Amino acid sequence: MLDMRWSDISGLKTLDRAVSRLEPKTIRRIGSLALNRAGSQGRTKTGRALAKQTGLKLRTIRAAMIPVRASAGSLTYRIKARGGDIALKHFAARETRRGVSARPFGQRQIFAGKFIKGGKFPARVAIGLGGHVYARTGSGRLPIEKQKSGVIIPNEMIKGESAKAWQSTVAVVLPRRFIHEAKRITGKAFS
Repeated sequence: MLDMRWSDISGLKTLDRAVSRLEPKTIRRIGSLALNRAGSQGRTKTGRALAKQTGLKLRTIRAAMIPVRASAGSLTYRIKARGGDIALKHFAARETRRGVSARPFGQRQIFAGKFIKGGKFPARVAIGLGGHVYARTGSGRLPIEKQKSGVIIPNEMIKGESAKAWQSTVAVVLPRRFIHEAKRITGKAFS
C-alpha cells in the first residue's frame, strides 16, 4: 500500500494556485508563446542553412521568409516564402572572357555565352541594365533575355539542409519552451 500526504499545507496551496491559472485560455496562451519562440529560432536556423544551400546572401533569404506568428486563437506558426526564379545577378555574378561566373546553389560555375557588360575585352563597359546577366536569343545584337538561376526559395526551403534545420530546431526547442512558459505563468509551481 502506498500512502501519499502533504506534510506542509503551503505546498498544496501553491499547487492549487498553479492549477487554477491553467484554464484552457491560459494553456492556449502558453502554447502560442512557445510556438512563437520555437518558430523564431527555427526561422533563424533555417535561414542560415538556406543561405548556404542556395548561395544567396542571408539578408536576401531573411527578406523572403515572412513569419506568421501564432496566437491563442490560432496555434500555428508559419513561414511564408516569397520569390520565384531568382536572377543570376544575385549570386555574385562576374564577367569573364568565357562568359559569366556565378554561384547558384553555392557552386561557382561558368555560364558560357552570357554577358553583363558590352564592348570588346579588356575594355568592357557597363551597359546600364542594372548589372543583370543577359544572353542573346537571336542571331543579331538584339533581342536579349535576362538569365535566371533556377533557385526558387519556397521550393528550396522545404528540402535539404534547410528542412532538417527547421525540424531539428523545433523538435528540441518547442517542448522546452512550453515548459518554460508554463513555469513562468504559474509562478514556477511546475519546476
